[in-house]
Formats: sequence, structure tokens, C-alpha cells
Amino acid sequence: MENEARTVASEDRLATCRICEKLRRPLSHLVGIVGFSSLLQRALSLAQRESPALARVEVTADGSMVGLEDAAVEAVPILVAHLIQLLIAFIGESLTLKLLQDIWPDIQGADEPTGEDGYEK
Repeated sequence: MENEARTVASEDRLATCRICEKLRRPLSHLVGIVGFSSLLQRALSLAQRESPALARVEVTADGSMVGLEDAAVEAVPILVAHLIQLLIAFIGESLTLKLLQDIWPDIQGADEPTGEDGYEK
């Protein structure tokens, strides 16, 4: 039972790592590869403050990451949370949710208005 839980947790962390990869393509079209790399680097900087395990992770010029090993993989959800927060700040909640819905078709809230009048708050 414990090995099964460890396998599921490991798969969840790997899936979280793939989120960054899946976001790279649409965001690179939107802001360019340099823009995506900068955004991911900022998210990484914020995440590193919360998790020292990410200290050896680096964003490459093409927007991929190196150094995602062992404890760093455990902290990737923190990185993804910061990336999503930055996206919301820069492009808005609606567009961010639409991008995320492309990755996770079952994500909740992407088709719901965010404000009283149907627009973002």
C-alpha cells in the first residue's frame, strides 16, 4: 500500500513538471521564447524562496528546465503555482484559465464568468 501511494505521488509530481512543458508552446507563441523563459525564471525565483530544494534548478534559454531531480521534483507544484499566479497577473484570469483548460480539459471554472457582469474582477 505504501509503495502504491509513493508511485501515485511520484506520477503526480511528474505530471506537474509536464505542465510547464505543456505551457511552453502556447506561451511562446504569445510572448516569444524569451518572454516565456523570463516568466518561468521569475516563477522559479519566487519558488526558490519557498523551497531551497529548487536552488539547483535552472531555466535554459529555450524555456526548458535542468536540475529537476529528487527533492526539487517534490517542490515543482510551488513553481507551477507561482507560474500560474504570474500568468493571472500578466494576461488575466480568463486567458490563463483557457490556457490551462487546453492542458487539463476537465479543469473547473474555465467557462464560468469571474465577475458579476461576466468579466474579470
